[in-house]
Amino acid sequence: MKPLQIILIVVAVAAVALGLRFAPGFLEKNEAVALGGPFTMAATTGQTVTQDSFKGKYMLMYFGYTYCPDVCPTGLTTLAQALNSLPADKADKIQPLFVTVDPARDTLEQMTAYVAAFHPRLIGLVGTAEQTAAIAKAYRVYYAKEKGKENNSDDYLVDHSAITYLMGPDGRFVSYFGHDTTAEEMAKKLASVL
Repeated sequence: MKPLQIILIVVAVAAVALGLRFAPGFLEKNEAVALGGPFTMAATTGQTVTQDSFKGKYMLMYFGYTYCPDVCPTGLTTLAQALNSLPADKADKIQPLFVTVDPARDTLEQMTAYVAAFHPRLIGLVGTAEQTAAIAKAYRVYYAKEKGKENNSDDYLVDHSAITYLMGPDGRFVSYFGHDTTAEEMAKKLASVL
């Protein structure tokens, strides 16, 4: 075999492996995926919270920011509609959380007003740049300030992953919902888990 053929085969095998890793259902089926972990953030409830603050409840976690023009409002609306369509006894087992990936602009006051527009039980979490980086790393969340705006004005976008995570009452990963998940699909999955 020629060196170029060997390189192409290696690249093809790597591409297939990565494709399987990020295929729908991979996270649920792969026990080796570690998602979640310790965090400390300020909550819109006025308290400082950690991962242990929500023990005994399912956490439905969405990462985004209040200045997001479209992705976050859509994701949070889906989350709220899914919760509203569940029977009260099931919905009460879930704590919805909105975690900012824009600590420079998302103040506690800003988050408090923002989350109230979506669901009465939605809690916003804000932190320092270091706390935000730590929780994003623990939950494998990608986020980056718009290129060219790193040190400039407050007028910028933040690119971020748009996944809603469902964590169990023990803090362990249960499932996830992509941005294209409908409220009906999310509610059906939540009901089956609860």
